[in-house]
Amino acid sequence: MFDRIRRFLSQFFHNSQTINNEPVNKVSLIVIILVDIFILINVFTGLDDISRWHLSPYQAYPCYSEWDSYKKQPTIDKDYEIIKSSLPYNTTSQTKFKQNYQQEELGHLGKVSEICLNYGEAKDQLNNAENRQTLISINQTQDNINKLQKANLTIRNQYDSTLLEKIAGQSSGNSINQVAAEKAKQELDKNNRKISTFKQKIANLQNQLVTKPETINFLSFLKDETKFTEVKKGYENASFWYPSLQLIFQSIFLIPLIIIALLAHQFSVKRGYGLIALISWHLLVIFLIPLILKIFQFLQIGVIAEFIFNIISQVFGSLLFLISYVYIFLIPLVGFGLIKFLQTVVFNNKSQATKRVQKSQCINCAKTIKTHDAHCPHCGYYQYVECHNCHNLTYKKLPYCYHCGADQNHSHS
Repeated sequence: MFDRIRRFLSQFFHNSQTINNEPVNKVSLIVIILVDIFILINVFTGLDDISRWHLSPYQAYPCYSEWDSYKKQPTIDKDYEIIKSSLPYNTTSQTKFKQNYQQEELGHLGKVSEICLNYGEAKDQLNNAENRQTLISINQTQDNINKLQKANLTIRNQYDSTLLEKIAGQSSGNSINQVAAEKAKQELDKNNRKISTFKQKIANLQNQLVTKPETINFLSFLKDETKFTEVKKGYENASFWYPSLQLIFQSIFLIPLIIIALLAHQFSVKRGYGLIALISWHLLVIFLIPLILKIFQFLQIGVIAEFIFNIISQVFGSLLFLISYVYIFLIPLVGFGLIKFLQTVVFNNKSQATKRVQKSQCINCAKTIKTHDAHCPHCGYYQYVECHNCHNLTYKKLPYCYHCGADQNHSHS
């Protein structure tokens, strides 16, 4: 296994730095690397674009996060809070939530949840001029309360300072405080009465807001457990399959590029087009790198990851750190399997040697040579090996001796 990996890496670096078995000069290699970087950036940009082609769970179920947050919120004022978040501060705003949800479908695959569209329509009914003005009045009144509370804090601080000045025997004319100790309580009582009035005003406005027909309709929609359960189920299902969909679309983007680069490389090697072979090899590597990364990423967050997570959760309970052990052993196996596939299918030396002998080509560099030439005049590679059975010369890397038919794969057994 390790010998095959070593040969694979040796062939990889050889193909990446040579043209017709001649090393590429440093300037040309720098140019090739810069081109590689440029193409790699565009590949990742294309992958990012195509991965967002299908609607994400958040786009397909835009109401879920708000709905879920509302359900989990324990506060008494949560009805008012979600109404407040549904109303823009700008009194002239014409935001249409349903229209915004529907626009997510433009240029994307998939559909926005019909329930979420109805949810957006219910929010749009809330967003009228009267309700926006009520919210602004509430915010302005709250600002007044904040100012009075800040003034009270200042008065209390000055009152404490005035008491210290009196204890120290300092005259009131030399005091640095604006409010005398005698007047402090009067100011505090006056401000507290105003604060109480403002709070009552806010309570009335809030009650006015939550008792509007459109508000009651919106809140009843929110409290419909059947609709929420359906949205939650759809969102969780979409979240489960979304990484798999992303990998499928990214593979659709990459696999044609990989096939084209591979075919161009094989064709140029057979015809002896060294520069094209070098460039197509670099392109093949550039297209394979993102695919491998996306596969590994999928193994971390995709369907397989969810399957492993569920198994470990059920068998070992809270010992979820065991997932790391699974990946430590799983990822190398996947890597070795990929190397095995590349070695036996894509870059099979024996398969290449068979085709080259049939076409009177050098087993090593694929250049055309004369029949029975012992060494290639282009790369100097020796074409033959001694048969372990009849001791005649037979072609290297071919499975059987063309003199006696002995199996060359078991020459050392």
